Amino acid sequence: MQYLNRADAGSRLACELAFLAPRRPVVVALARGGVPVAVEVARALRAPLEAMAVRKVGAPGNPELAVGAVAEEGGAVLDMHTAEMLGMSSEELEESVAQESARLRGMAARLHAERARASIAGQTVIAIDDGLATGMTMLAAVRALRARNAAKIVVAVPVGSHEAASILRDEADQVICLTVPRRLYGVGMWYQDFRPVDEDDVLALLADPYGCERELSLQLDHCRLAASLVTPDAPRGLVLFAHGSGSSRLSARNRAVAGALRVAGFGSLLFDLLGDGDASSAQRVFDVDLLSRRLREATGQLVCEQALEPPAVGYFGASTGAAAALVAAAALGGQIAAVVSRGGRPDLAQRRLSDVLSPTLLIVGERDGEVLALNRSAAEQLRCTHELVVVNGAGHLFEEPGALQRVSELAISWFDRHMQ
Repeated sequence: MQYLNRADAGSRLACELAFLAPRRPVVVALARGGVPVAVEVARALRAPLEAMAVRKVGAPGNPELAVGAVAEEGGAVLDMHTAEMLGMSSEELEESVAQESARLRGMAARLHAERARASIAGQTVIAIDDGLATGMTMLAAVRALRARNAAKIVVAVPVGSHEAASILRDEADQVICLTVPRRLYGVGMWYQDFRPVDEDDVLALLADPYGCERELSLQLDHCRLAASLVTPDAPRGLVLFAHGSGSSRLSARNRAVAGALRVAGFGSLLFDLLGDGDASSAQRVFDVDLLSRRLREATGQLVCEQALEPPAVGYFGASTGAAAALVAAAALGGQIAAVVSRGGRPDLAQRRLSDVLSPTLLIVGERDGEVLALNRSAAEQLRCTHELVVVNGAGHLFEEPGALQRVSELAISWFDRHMQ
């Protein structure tokens, strides 16, 4: 897998880390390259974000070859075997460590000048970098986090070598590495855009990690509902998320998909179809007419506010929300460019399926047998352009490794094709 850039890598990583959202983790980014990756994860999980200063201890004449690393509040981690093979004397090694430690202190002072560090004692911590080559800097970071009494440390990276991942598994509680190539060659080889991240970029991201997100309050159907509008620069269109029963705009799974859409150039509106009083009513949770009416009203408000022209609006529905999306799309005719259903209940929209004009993609997990049967039946009733895609090995919630990332890829491809 090759990533477009660090933001793309972060959005893909967020899909794999959505299962950690209930633990309310703290995201710690290794500065500098790990920060743009970690920002995407923190956004999806709505988690606190902080950056940790780390420095590689390079070999004489070849600073990219790590013989060790230093991190805040942690001692130096040294690869004595490599240092000996390079003929480094103990004095040379000590001098390199001292130089990098001095640079580290300056970097740490700038990182923490405006932001207090998060309390991680007793917390689950996700340590993120843009990749693992030797693993030395991440190893130093893990030990520093242990010194701050983190309860559980999850190392998460887009790409890394077998050797580095193996070293980290001995020290961290869990290692999640999306791509482990047979030969790494270099972390930058796995990115189309791997330009250096400068300190100003890091400080800007840390100062406003949620800069692309705006909280809204929508007046829908005589009810005021909370919403989150996620927009990239110059969005190509807007996707409204219709959540299923028992979920909300804070769903880490849907937020991870929204993050991937944003990186691909699409804005997203995540909002609660039900208010606090509604959500406790089983009748309202399955009231598809009510849910679809609110979805249509939200569509009208956003089209006016964002000055959008059809077909620049799409729907992404999950569970009962997918039925609401299909009924709303049927009512709005050709105004909705495309509909994507993740583990949806299109059977609840059965009476309107033949009226849907919007190209519709049904995504179902292979292991979600009952819902898969319902989607196959619904697909036979659709008269619009449609596809049914079964994600191998996935269950209803798409929690398996790679499953939610596959959902994001399918959704982006579908909206790419139909939202012109």
